[in-house]
Amino acid sequence: MSPLAIELGAPDTDSDADLAIRACLNPNDPKSFFLYAGAGSGKTRSLKEALDDFRDRHGDEFRRAGKKVAVITYTNAAADEIAARVGQDALFPISTIHSFCWSHIGTYYTDIQAWLLATLPNDLADLREKQSKGRAGTKAADDRERAIAATIKRLDWLSVPRRFTYSPNGDNFGADSLSHSEVLKITAAFILAKPAMQAVLVNKFPFLLIDESQDTNKILIDAFFALAAANTGKFALGLFGDTMQRIYADGLPDLGRNIPPEWARPVKRMNHRSPQRVVQLGNSLRSAVDSQIQLARDDSMVGTVRLFIVAADVTDKPDKERKARERMAELCGDAGWTEDATVKTLTLEHHMAASRRGFVPMFQALDKDSRLATGLRNGELAGLRLFTERVAPLLAASTAGDEFAVMSHLRKNSPLLKRSVLANSLTPEDPLLPARAAVEALVALGVENPSTQFLDILGCVAEHELFEIPAALRPFIKVEPASATPETTVSDTNDDEVEEEAEASPSSLQAWRAFLETPYNQVGPFAEYISNRGPFGTHQGVKGLEFDRVLVVLDDSEARGFLFSYEKLFGAKPLSDQDRKNAAEGADTGIDRTRRLLYVTCTRAEKSLALVAYTESPDTLAAAVVKQGWFSADELERL
Repeated sequence: MSPLAIELGAPDTDSDADLAIRACLNPNDPKSFFLYAGAGSGKTRSLKEALDDFRDRHGDEFRRAGKKVAVITYTNAAADEIAARVGQDALFPISTIHSFCWSHIGTYYTDIQAWLLATLPNDLADLREKQSKGRAGTKAADDRERAIAATIKRLDWLSVPRRFTYSPNGDNFGADSLSHSEVLKITAAFILAKPAMQAVLVNKFPFLLIDESQDTNKILIDAFFALAAANTGKFALGLFGDTMQRIYADGLPDLGRNIPPEWARPVKRMNHRSPQRVVQLGNSLRSAVDSQIQLARDDSMVGTVRLFIVAADVTDKPDKERKARERMAELCGDAGWTEDATVKTLTLEHHMAASRRGFVPMFQALDKDSRLATGLRNGELAGLRLFTERVAPLLAASTAGDEFAVMSHLRKNSPLLKRSVLANSLTPEDPLLPARAAVEALVALGVENPSTQFLDILGCVAEHELFEIPAALRPFIKVEPASATPETTVSDTNDDEVEEEAEASPSSLQAWRAFLETPYNQVGPFAEYISNRGPFGTHQGVKGLEFDRVLVVLDDSEARGFLFSYEKLFGAKPLSDQDRKNAAEGADTGIDRTRRLLYVTCTRAEKSLALVAYTESPDTLAAAVVKQGWFSADELERL
């Protein structure tokens, strides 16, 4: 088969995989499995059909015994999508990983407290060590001192028996609340150490199905592996995923290669989404990683792919991208390529969007701490959400003169409008006066002025007690709010496990300080981008989605080339000694990350795909991609 050929398959080519999954879901002979499901393969359809079949065959038996098939996934959006497909049925509880975990550890108060008491002293020791080595009188030293005080306060709060709370879907405020990261780590530890919890899980959920398993926290996945191994014949784990679509750093990097030999390994090879040419490109991208080859449907269109090569020093990049779209409209006979609303532009890395949308300073500040990277990229750091989900909507409503929206937002989010606070107001004749004064003070800062920093906003919010302050930002508050007690100390929160733990960690203080000293007016374009509402899409935001026309922008210079390099991937630049060392040691390299991101972005296309590559060596890049067989010579164009 030539490099640019593509295998076709009948629409039911992957029906064997569906049958294999149904066979594994046999209560009399449960068997764990890992389903490889590449881009556009219809894994949610397979999951639905397997559960429908299980309901017909074993539903009555399971209901009588009080047993269930648990289905867990990474995000609320993914859980909602599965629930919409499968339908509401108590036999198949569908939840996020965090919700599932909390439902099993939520009553282990004594054990949770013991875990925290064993963990927090290590954090405190780390802080004190850094403080002893740092320079006194600096901002960093002051920040660390406040972080030390906050940690001591939490330890003091834990000196007597306590109960704990947790919200899987929101911010977790209060010393009694647990962070998302803590919940996953505690669950993994308890599964491994507590026979009683193991028995409860196995008896209640003989089958546990995990969607997007490649992004599931590796500590938790390892615990589930151990649970399955210890309960063969009584419990089975079902993993749905694709290692080439791993986005988050805390996922298990070798998932798919470390599957126990006794597990079933069904494969879905059919791509039901993309045209033949895009399927072939996806196969080429992953060929150096594994042997998985997707098939295009025999009724799929051929599709159009073009790589537009542009000199990196060009002055007007948006103009080049516009010309690429115009050329695609001509090539495809598709005027939709000229419409902003009908073309999805995807950046391989977030620095590109940051540069184009104007939030580089805040992005670079937090991105310097690699452990904050995922939370930054999906907007889930609590320190960010204070500004994007609390302050920004309030200011927007106030600017629009919508007093109803202002009060509605404050009732939902501000401690100033808590019933207990209003009942004990120092201005009983006008109990809403403090809230109005706080909003006026915030507006008076002039948030559109580039000189107004996030730190100014934080100080105003804290001074007026307008919103509760996340733990990551408390070290930067000069004066503790009058109402702050150990019971209202805020715990850090973030939907990504590794980054969230780092959010309020000692080594993250410098990154947060740098972020707070950047202009607040970046918050609008940043919030638009991470919510996938703007003209640029994130690879996290679009994974699982599909678009008729996709434009992928590749630009190492704007992405800073820190975590990835498409020019190295394409062969236009040589690998560094460190690249070779990382590869030899089996570490996740920048080339690996680049390949996965490019695979995810390119495989979103349903009809046609354009890539715009900015490069210092146009001729070298053109020759390299043709030599590798990723593109044919007539698919390359210079702009």
